[in-house]
Formats: sequence, structure tokens, C-alpha cells
Amino acid sequence: MIYFLIIINFLSFIVFGLDKRKAVKHQQRISEFTLLTITLAGGIIGSVLGIFIFNHKISKFSFLVKIGVIIIVQFVVVFLYINNQ
Repeated sequence: MIYFLIIINFLSFIVFGLDKRKAVKHQQRISEFTLLTITLAGGIIGSVLGIFIFNHKISKFSFLVKIGVIIIVQFVVVFLYINNQ
């Protein structure tokens, strides 16, 4: 499980950086759905780092709300999992 989380967070960080690069070069972008799916799959740390390090989608409030909801959902899932052990 830990290896999966390391890989998915590294991948999410790279994807956010790639999307920022495409945005700057006015190329076809990576969809928000893809960015959010990678985040939901466990890449929240990589996504948040990508948002702040690349200064990407920082001004898009609706996207940040969706990221916030994913963070809350993941904390609830982890909390419930830990308490049911």
C-alpha cells in the first residue's frame, strides 16, 4: 500500500506540473476530471504540492473546493478505517 501511495503521489505531482507547462505553452490541457481522479485515487499530497509549487489552478476557486472535498472524504475514510480495526 505504501508503494502505491508513493507512486500515485509522484504521478499526481508530475501530472500537475505537465498540465501547468501545457497551459503556459497554450497546448491541449489535461482535463480537470483526470487531475481530480488522480487526486481521489490517493495522490492528494502530490496534487497539493503540484498546486502550490507550480502555482497551478490556485485562482480557480471551484477546483480548489473540489480538492478540499476530496481531502475531507479521504480523511473520513481513513478515520473510519482506523476506528474499525
